[in-house]
Order: sequence, then structure tokens, then C-alpha cells
Amino acid sequence: MLTDTFLPFLLMSVLIELTPGPNMAWLALTAASVGRRAALSATAGIASGLAVVGLVSAFGLAELATAFPAFFAMLRYVGAAYLLFLAWQAWRGEREISGADLRKGDVRTWYRHGLALNVLNPKAFLFFIAILPNYVDATQPVMPQTLLLSATYVAVATLVHALLAVLAGKAHGWFQQGDNALWMRRICALLIAAVAIWFLISTAV
Repeated sequence: MLTDTFLPFLLMSVLIELTPGPNMAWLALTAASVGRRAALSATAGIASGLAVVGLVSAFGLAELATAFPAFFAMLRYVGAAYLLFLAWQAWRGEREISGADLRKGDVRTWYRHGLALNVLNPKAFLFFIAILPNYVDATQPVMPQTLLLSATYVAVATLVHALLAVLAGKAHGWFQQGDNALWMRRICALLIAAVAIWFLISTAV
């Protein structure tokens, strides 16, 4: 019965999400350097990206990512390239990184960043393909169980990321004081670039 595996799956999901990774590093940097609203919008994008990957996996399509190594490699490199693109924007201090859009109430850019990073994250595919099925009762209808477990994981990830966004966002005021903004933005750009390298290393199989 799924009831026998749900609590272990819930605990495993919490532990996985509490383990520091590229997603958490990028989100914390976003919250501290740009602000809580940007990070919460990115959190919504991350949740949407995970939901997309979960739905794709539920229908068995995500197995293509492991069946075709070239496709899996493409996800890794495109995802890392996207992070490097964000790092370059942060270094240059372009408009969407500086926070001007946030003062106007437009947080859609950060939602798109979070969505793209997770749709391009091969670790998300691996979770739904290699880990989640272990908690499905093969004697029961598979699709409802898969959808329930996927929704549970997305909910856990969203809660953890939202808490991180709120906590890291408390440092945003300090980041914006005097000359702090410029040199901290440059440091964040370098850290995001480091996250891109971490992303490549942590997704290697």
C-alpha cells in the first residue's frame, strides 16, 4: 500500500531538499542580492519546473533523458550555460539583475529563471526516474501514486525554497548600502559562476 511508503518518501524528500545544492545556492544569492520578492518569484518558477518534470516523468517520457545520453548531456550543458549567462548579467549589473523591475512590481523575469533552470536540470529528471518509482506500489494503479508522490515532492521543495528565500532576503538591505551594492553584485556574479561549475559536477553520471 502507498500508505506504507508515503512517510518514508516524505522524509526522504525533506532530507534531499535540505541538502545544499546549486538550486539553493542560486536562490540564496538571488534573495540576498536582489531581494525577497525576486527569490519568491524564482521559487514559484522552480516549483513549476519541478512540476513539469514530474508530469513528464509520470507519463514515462523523461526516460528518454537516460535512454539517450546525448540528450542528458545537452541538459547539463545548457543548464550550466544558463547559469553563466545569469552570472554575466549580474557582473554587468543589467536592468533585470539590478532590481529595477522589482520596484515596478514585475517579478516575471525571476519566475522564468527558476522555471528554466529546473526544466534544464537533469538531477530533477533523475529523481523522478530513479528514486520516486521505488516508493510506488506496483500492485496498485501506478499513475495516481506517481502523481501524488510528485506533488508531495514539489510541495516539500517549494516550502524549503520559500523559507530559504525569506531568510536570505533579510540580508538584502545590507547588500544595498552605499558601495556594498557594486562589490557584492560582483561577488555574487562570481559565486553564480561557481554554482554553474558545481551544477556540471553534481549532475555528472
